[in-house]
Amino acid sequence: MNAVAPLLELDAVSVQYGSGAKAVTALAGIDLRIARGEMVAVMGTSGSGKSTLLACAGTLLPPTSGEVVIDGDFVSDRPAKDLAALRRRLVGFVFQDFNLIPSLTAVENVALPLELDGWKASRARRAAELALENVELGHRADAFPDDLSGGQQQRVAIARGVVGERRLVLADEPTGALDSQTGEVVLRMLRRHVDSGAGALLVTHDARHAAWADRIVFLRDGRVVDETVYSGVEMALTDRTAS
Repeated sequence: MNAVAPLLELDAVSVQYGSGAKAVTALAGIDLRIARGEMVAVMGTSGSGKSTLLACAGTLLPPTSGEVVIDGDFVSDRPAKDLAALRRRLVGFVFQDFNLIPSLTAVENVALPLELDGWKASRARRAAELALENVELGHRADAFPDDLSGGQQQRVAIARGVVGERRLVLADEPTGALDSQTGEVVLRMLRRHVDSGAGALLVTHDARHAAWADRIVFLRDGRVVDETVYSGVEMALTDRTAS
């Protein structure tokens, strides 16, 4: 891991909804760094600030105070147009409900963010095909989402999240809609991408899934209450070695 130049930095990030007596603090002075080659899991009860943290890290929600830095760029005060371009280029999102476009094939879903970023269609398709091969779905490139299993759809979503030069992956309960065996396959794919030099922030409620991360950050009431290097359960370590 490269501790000198983190891929993601959150410095004293706070988020407050509303004002006055009705103000709600969702995040309170969060400090977090993710290096290249590192996966960080975030755990906490409902309402602890996990989803808000992910939204801030992905520039979908500006902090009330503090700084968000992605790959050395301070992004908190950037115009919305610049932030959208940055997300298309560097940041990939993987959600529990897949968010695939039903009318597009797997390869078209994966290529879409590249085409929106100005890539030629032929170049975007080649990159998308490679991303699908990396998640072991190259043979289903021309299948529509409805013709894929839940696990296959999530792997397409991962391919979309990492396609091109995207090196920061933000995953919000990516295995929540999957059975345990398929969930392990999906996490192995994410882990492999991180081990290739990417960084990932994984929101999960499941300690078994958090075992795939290098560190766990625990949130409560918008604050980091604990952070630990996590060696993982024996099964997760065995799976990671085998992969």
